[in-house]
Amino acid sequence: MNTVEDIRQRLSAALDPIELEVLDEGYKHVGHANEGKGHFHVRIVSAAFAGQLPLKRHRMVYAALGGLMDQGIHALSIDAQPPKA
Repeated sequence: MNTVEDIRQRLSAALDPIELEVLDEGYKHVGHANEGKGHFHVRIVSAAFAGQLPLKRHRMVYAALGGLMDQGIHALSIDAQPPKA
């Protein structure tokens, strides 16, 4: 399984997103020393984020990704939002 699909599966299982987009942005970092790990962007909308401050939302994403933060991910940008009312 590739890292994008692994990220997608972990976030789907943990946060039941309404919307989820995972982009591999490694092409933006060609030549950057990243120890074989990738650069990714996640845009996620989940009811689990309702009433949570942005920092808490990011922590929820990191918790869902678990060991990937130490193994497959070098950099991760996150746009985590609750559904719009």
